[in-house]
Amino acid sequence: MQWVRSLVFTTLLFLTTLFFGGVVLVSALLPLSIEQRYVIPRYWGLLLTWLAKAICGIDYVVEGRENLPDVPFVSLWKHSSSWETMAQMFVVPPAAWSLKREVLWIPVVGWAVKTYKPIAINRGAGHSAVNQVVRQGRERLAAGMGVIVYPEGTRMAPGQTRKYGVSGALLAVESGAPIVPIAHNSGYLWKRRSLLKHPGTIYVVIGKAIDTRGLDARQVNEQAQRWIETTIAEIIQRPGGRPGSQA
Repeated sequence: MQWVRSLVFTTLLFLTTLFFGGVVLVSALLPLSIEQRYVIPRYWGLLLTWLAKAICGIDYVVEGRENLPDVPFVSLWKHSSSWETMAQMFVVPPAAWSLKREVLWIPVVGWAVKTYKPIAINRGAGHSAVNQVVRQGRERLAAGMGVIVYPEGTRMAPGQTRKYGVSGALLAVESGAPIVPIAHNSGYLWKRRSLLKHPGTIYVVIGKAIDTRGLDARQVNEQAQRWIETTIAEIIQRPGGRPGSQA
């Protein structure tokens, strides 16, 4: 039955995303700022996470909202499923998304994403991609928006991590913006490259902002990664957080 629920949800995910993509494209023709139009992806994320709960039994809890700074900041997210790409829309204030440029090539959806001025990088470009994130990220921060970065660069399997890319930390260090680490356990319920969604609770924990003044990018990354991975190890021991499925 969970396979059927997962299939139904995945079908609705694609249809809903296509619909909202069309709405975004229409809204881009109106005299509205990105911040004003950001309500559309926010409701997209809220609707899909609600559908995930209603259909697949995937609930969520967000903790630590009081840790979000009042100034534009860089948030470093664990990336382990598609769920957090929806949740990021309403967990943090309007932000520019750092993503692979291939996303922009997707008909309708990619065109819609492009209207929000994401930082679309060629992941094979090496240091030039890092420079792009820093340059465009500083522009977004100066304009009052945050920046969202997945420092591992790709979705990681549950329980795995790898060396964080330097772009997000370097952006924060050079701009003086705070870093906010964000941990969650979505990969244990919604595994990458898998249709099956497991019921349970995704705990999103927002860490205390890291003051990047006086630190280099390596130190920032080490501090953020240590906190994120330690927090995830604690989260999965909670009811419904997997792996033992204590719910």
